[in-house]
Amino acid sequence: MFNNKVVIVTGASSGIGAAVAYLFAKEGANVAIVARNIAKLTEIGKKIEETGKKALIIQADISNDEEAETVISKTINNFGKLDILINNAGISSQGSIMDGKIVEAYDEVMKTNVRAVINLTKLAAPYLAKTKGNIINVSSAAAFRPSKEPSSSPYYISKAALDHFSRCAALELSSEGIRVNTVNPGPVDNDFFTNNGGEMSDKSEHKKIMEDFTALGYLSTNEDIGEVIMFLAGDKARSVTGSSYSIDSGILLKY
Repeated sequence: MFNNKVVIVTGASSGIGAAVAYLFAKEGANVAIVARNIAKLTEIGKKIEETGKKALIIQADISNDEEAETVISKTINNFGKLDILINNAGISSQGSIMDGKIVEAYDEVMKTNVRAVINLTKLAAPYLAKTKGNIINVSSAAAFRPSKEPSSSPYYISKAALDHFSRCAALELSSEGIRVNTVNPGPVDNDFFTNNGGEMSDKSEHKKIMEDFTALGYLSTNEDIGEVIMFLAGDKARSVTGSSYSIDSGILLKY
């Protein structure tokens, strides 16, 4: 389905990013995998090689403008084109109004979760216009409601902003034949929480708590999110742009 397509996946060293990079490679795509952790990227690259494809490994902090430019230039220099951009990299930072840390936390998450996505979109758009490609931004169910935990508000704000940027970009880039959509996962059975400094004394207990929040009683897998991303990136979704797809096991119905 994606034979010889060129795909960039940011935040590809673990979780959703690693899963979707593997799925694209399995379907014949050439994949550039981007993250800060070179050791983890190398491991994902080895897994991708099992598909018969060789990933282009790019160590970069996408919140740094020069490194973001390198992501695009290395991909184009290596593959000669770009068809799909998956903006998956994201972080969380804690801070509330009353604890006085909200501005610092806001600045930190917006730099990666929103500004970096805007910048990569700007850099990638001329190449995507040539291939009539598309962009998928990995947002969150958090974009649709406020946080019950005040210290998580900066993350929720960033995802709401990402959704609206995606709609703005979808409208502007439609004249170039570029589609832009978001996926909005709820709780996913991966290490996002601990990767962002969360403490979890009992992972199984935390998972059970999160499962109870959902209507379906289970957490999404990385592959569940990846399959929806694959749909949106493919020709079957050629009429879909400016949309947000919730994959949340029904958490928004209850929580």
